[in-house]
Amino acid sequence: MKMLFRRCLVHPTLGLLSITIFSGCGDAQPQKSRPVAAARPERAEHEEDRRPEQKPPMPLPGVQVGKNVSLEVNGDSRRVLINAVVCFRMGMLEQFLCRAGTKEHESILAADIDARQVHAALIAAGAEPGSPVKFRPEYAPARGTVIKVFVQYEDKGKTIKVPAQHWVRNLKTRKELQHDWVFAGSLLFENQNDPKAPPLYAANDGDVICVANFESAMLDLPISSSADNEDLDFEAFTERIPPEGTNVMVILEPVLPKKKSP
Repeated sequence: MKMLFRRCLVHPTLGLLSITIFSGCGDAQPQKSRPVAAARPERAEHEEDRRPEQKPPMPLPGVQVGKNVSLEVNGDSRRVLINAVVCFRMGMLEQFLCRAGTKEHESILAADIDARQVHAALIAAGAEPGSPVKFRPEYAPARGTVIKVFVQYEDKGKTIKVPAQHWVRNLKTRKELQHDWVFAGSLLFENQNDPKAPPLYAANDGDVICVANFESAMLDLPISSSADNEDLDFEAFTERIPPEGTNVMVILEPVLPKKKSP
């Protein structure tokens, strides 16, 4: 398994990506100003009563890549696991999952993670980062390995697992999200406070799994999805989302080309 990480964590788009380097980098800084998300709706009086008692997350199976991030290998099948918590379940969305302490007011889930370690784990799982969305000179959608995203949690003693799209609703069609995410890979940029320090990873500003297009997104939708407040395309599918504070395991499964028969 150690050889797997040494071999897989070198990628031409980001250079040498060892776990040690990831752990030592600082938080990302925003590249440009972003519109302020719409005000969060007031929580109904009974909503507080629905919030479960916060429990520590269950240990993740597989090899730990970083805090709350692991890589699970089962034969040819590999997937990345993230411990997260429900932080928002009513209102318009820009993210599906953000880094804790960043954009919980517009993201269903938050995770206390370093997004670079998720990136590294996805590469170790066989995924290849493509490129983030481009807006100039003309729009070009994010591209990269397709990543199937699932959420798993406990409800009254039962284990529930559903596609992440089940929790996201299109504002126009009123149907759940119909698209998979792609591994855009975010961006690296110089630490302006310390040019000699390792580069910063933009997705750590919050854009880990996005439903609105951002150049800083690690996982983004391969379709045009505005980040302007008046034009946001998606909202939380409230009645399908467990109460705030619910621990959730996010499962990332790269869709890899089938191996050719010898």
